[in-house]
Amino acid sequence: MKNKRRDFLKLTGLAGLGIAGGGIFKGYASESDKQNKPGLDQLSRQYEKSHVQRFNMSSYRAPKLDIVRVGHIGLGNRGPGHVNNLSRIVGVEIKALCDLRPEKAAAAKKLLEGSGHNPTIYTGSKDEWKKLCEREDIDLVIITTPWYMHAEMAVYALNHGKHVASEVVLAATLEECWQVVEAAERNRKHCMMMANYSYNSFQLLTLNMARQGFFGDIIHAEGGYIANKIENNFSKTKYWDMWWLKQYGNRKGNIYPIHGFEWICETMDINRGDKMNFLVSVESKDFQMGEMAKNLASTDEFYKPFADLDYVGNINTSIIKTSKGRTIIVQHDATTNRPFTLKQEICGSKRSAMEYPQPPRISDIEGGWVSQEEYKLLEEKYTPNILRKMAELGKNSGSEFGADLLMAWRLIDCLRNGLPLDMDVYDGVSWSSILPLSEWSVKSNSLPIEVPDFTKDAWKTNKRNMEITLAEGGNTELKKKV
Repeated sequence: MKNKRRDFLKLTGLAGLGIAGGGIFKGYASESDKQNKPGLDQLSRQYEKSHVQRFNMSSYRAPKLDIVRVGHIGLGNRGPGHVNNLSRIVGVEIKALCDLRPEKAAAAKKLLEGSGHNPTIYTGSKDEWKKLCEREDIDLVIITTPWYMHAEMAVYALNHGKHVASEVVLAATLEECWQVVEAAERNRKHCMMMANYSYNSFQLLTLNMARQGFFGDIIHAEGGYIANKIENNFSKTKYWDMWWLKQYGNRKGNIYPIHGFEWICETMDINRGDKMNFLVSVESKDFQMGEMAKNLASTDEFYKPFADLDYVGNINTSIIKTSKGRTIIVQHDATTNRPFTLKQEICGSKRSAMEYPQPPRISDIEGGWVSQEEYKLLEEKYTPNILRKMAELGKNSGSEFGADLLMAWRLIDCLRNGLPLDMDVYDGVSWSSILPLSEWSVKSNSLPIEVPDFTKDAWKTNKRNMEITLAEGGNTELKKKV
């Protein structure tokens, strides 16, 4: 029993809560033995009950910011692109840049030459990011570090009065999820996970169609992150400190559940009229990464620490059931040799839609796929205002736009107009919680695991966000391209 408790605390992150010796374990043995469950539901439920919602951050409108002063932490693979996008938006001042590696910080600052931004650099020490968060002249902290760092940095920034926008995932353990919620509510500061795939054209088009009843009742959806990145994971230069390989060698479950999943939650109004109840997660064994690590280690000393790790299986498939009785399948596969896909399928009582395999498709009322000509007509009819506005801004500024720029523009526009963000803290943590919850299910022979209600029952009355009609705001401009 002690070993089970220790494993549970490690998997969920609850070890840091100081609860192992208290009443939270009362009844653990009897209930676990009687129901043949590992105890996660009981323990997680008790921790959920211990959280009192200080303030409902859903639909929260923070005071308007004419100028959004930004500090950016993490300038590796994703960071420079975010810095560049922010520099193109009117009403933004990039005040500070931080990366542990001086060359990365310097390269990001160089991107800003001639832009009017002259940020202070924080680098060379692992705690430099804290100094950035402590500055009084910063309103928004952007976090694009490795995801196991996100929650700590987000909580620290929130506690220092900053809004936060973090790359995915927002938190890696249940403890971190609750810590982020607590900090956001206590400080009444936004905390958004930057799920950029929500801003792709197909996702916004079909979200608009779903909200107008085109698909009928959404009954089922499937998403996934299918991308062969095994070579990247073993590269000595692709990811700082081999951090992705270390995660794959020390975790189980759906290790990256967001892309392919956030759109599903938005079309189903998860946390706004429906919620995820429980999941079951099944994982294959690892057929490739362990073997590759051993082969590399046989000729290169660098890989010896990775040779005996217990790697995540090739394919993880998690099935989620919602309070309204809907079902979701979300899959992760970053090693097998199959084409990139996010799967992206929603099934309604009237019609369905599917993005992959390309081209994107929408069904007709009889269940067949409409022709590409008919698809174009539907696209013209249902393209939401947010996409039309971005096309106009791109044309006026001489710039092309993609999901990342649209997401950055929308974030800044909401802050400048005092509007709710498209994705709130409860979205970020509930979507991220699939990582630790699927891990515990896999390690418990695929038993069903309850998904915590981070909204504390507010999901029953919360209003929709992801405001794609631009009923408010939309007045932030892009700088003209020189």
